Amino acid sequence: MSYAKVTLSPKELELVNNADWILTKNHIIGKVYDLFGALANHYRQELTTFKSFQDEIAFDIPPKISKGEQYEQLPYVMLDFPRYFTESDIFAIRTFFWWGNHCSIHLILKGKYLTALGPSIDRYFEMYGKYGAETLDWYIGVGSDPWQHHFEKDNYIPMQDWNGYSVTRLPFLKLAKKIPLQEWDDIENFMKSQFTKMLTILSDY
Repeated sequence: MSYAKVTLSPKELELVNNADWILTKNHIIGKVYDLFGALANHYRQELTTFKSFQDEIAFDIPPKISKGEQYEQLPYVMLDFPRYFTESDIFAIRTFFWWGNHCSIHLILKGKYLTALGPSIDRYFEMYGKYGAETLDWYIGVGSDPWQHHFEKDNYIPMQDWNGYSVTRLPFLKLAKKIPLQEWDDIENFMKSQFTKMLTILSDY
């Protein structure tokens, strides 16, 4: 039995002989871990300022940071807190680093949490409108899989393009914001402010 010869392109051959880029990539992922660790600590502290969530069991589960190499064939790191997942109910905020793309933060609600917290989200968007400065950068999930985090139009659309009915009618809700990796120095403050904004939307409207 004969097999086709496996060859490398000039670019592939250059990379396979260069360990530096892999070491640099691993170093960057380590820095993302450090950043997400700091964010996890901040998120837990920030939660204590929201009295309406003090007895919520979803926040009793400690934050979790995980990583992988193959989200759309690219490395990623994610932080989940809160992270309450059952077949029928979800309450999660996922902070997501995606190599070559962006950092993003995603609110995911399903079941009893969407029923209980969805009306506050409706009131928030009714108060500020879909085209106001307050709501302009939000995206709402339109895909069928809650664990997809890309911003292609089959998964997320800008909030101003949504038809506007109550979020409680959705099978699950995803709201998200993103920041480009070119704005690395702003990512920590962006995530802190958006985490606080998500809890505020869920509790104050």
